[in-house]
Amino acid sequence: MLIVQKYGGTSLANAARIHSAARRVTGLAQQGAHVIVVVSAQGDTTDELITKAEFVNLRGSAREMDMCLCVGEQLSAALMAMAIGALGFPAVSLTGWQAGLQTDSVHGNARITGLGNDRIRKELDKGNIVVVTGFQGINQNNDITTLGRGGSDTTAVALAAFLQADLCQIFTDVDGVYDRDPRVYPGATRFGRLPYDKMLRLIEGGAQVLHDRSVEMARDHQIPIEVLSSFTGAPGTIVGP
Repeated sequence: MLIVQKYGGTSLANAARIHSAARRVTGLAQQGAHVIVVVSAQGDTTDELITKAEFVNLRGSAREMDMCLCVGEQLSAALMAMAIGALGFPAVSLTGWQAGLQTDSVHGNARITGLGNDRIRKELDKGNIVVVTGFQGINQNNDITTLGRGGSDTTAVALAAFLQADLCQIFTDVDGVYDRDPRVYPGATRFGRLPYDKMLRLIEGGAQVLHDRSVEMARDHQIPIEVLSSFTGAPGTIVGP
């Protein structure tokens, strides 16, 4: 079984949360699953990088901004691979370009177009847990690109699609998809299961738990997505056919 898990910035905000995610990942590996982990930048790292860049040059080029912003996910990937290694499991971290994620050339809002190599598959065959940076890829000019808001969701679903994974799990700070934001409305109702098109309508209405591109790609490749809490581990919401 091949499972792709994505962890957002809140889920990786400190060492304790990284170790918690690593234990969940290695638990799957211990059961015999092949696991690919996609990571976002920790906490507010991306906002901090944007502030640093704007302090230097308010009108810096989009290409150089992508070079700057990709650093956050690379740090998360390295730390996650180290945490997995500390638990006695082999792991390797890969940047978007090392993983072969090809995109168009729209810096700051690129779209994934394909998987250009078999590096991930080779690492899985070696017995490694593979940790991939979310939110980034490489264009035809070998320039780093970023995917825009929610890009790590799209990275995870794209890898699940290209590598024919059995499931793509999106770990976040809520325990599923609700009809309203449960952090604002205590009486919000959680969905157990949602079809792709209804999830897209919720996103159009303002739901921010998944990025629309990730749901569209999951629908086009018939990849089920499970949205669940990184803090409880309880079953979440399945977005699927």
